[in-house]
Amino acid sequence: MNNTPIAPGKYVEISYILRENDAEGEELEICPADESFGFMMGEGQVLPAFEQALNGLRAGDSFEFKLAVEDAYGEEDEEAYVEVPKSAFLVDGELDESVFDIGEVVPMQTEDGDEVIGVVAELRLNSVVVDFNHPFAGLNLHFTGEVLRVSDAPPAN
Repeated sequence: MNNTPIAPGKYVEISYILRENDAEGEELEICPADESFGFMMGEGQVLPAFEQALNGLRAGDSFEFKLAVEDAYGEEDEEAYVEVPKSAFLVDGELDESVFDIGEVVPMQTEDGDEVIGVVAELRLNSVVVDFNHPFAGLNLHFTGEVLRVSDAPPAN
């Protein structure tokens, strides 16, 4: 196993458990070793504070750290709640009623064609209020995990 420290320009693979607030908090996400999370360090693929917490660690090292709301996904933004006409959910001329459940995740496209993910927050007569905040907005995050690999490039598939 190589002993290269995590640094900008390195490919990093980790496994982790993400909880709200602290080690006893609600479990938000699990990324096990057999479905590890990989990213290029220093390329803006993850939160800057997340990178800082991992910087210098090596394969085999365990980690545990917290990210406060302001270092994670920020407070919930009221402007991220958008009223969308129900007609926007027409599929082949039919209204897709399955998306009109509170909490339903709905992929949508911006005017530029970028995909954004929203969650149905409220139903109205002819429209739906969709929350485009990051699912972890407004939360303090607590990560526990292990560095699985540090290399110069992602593995070839």
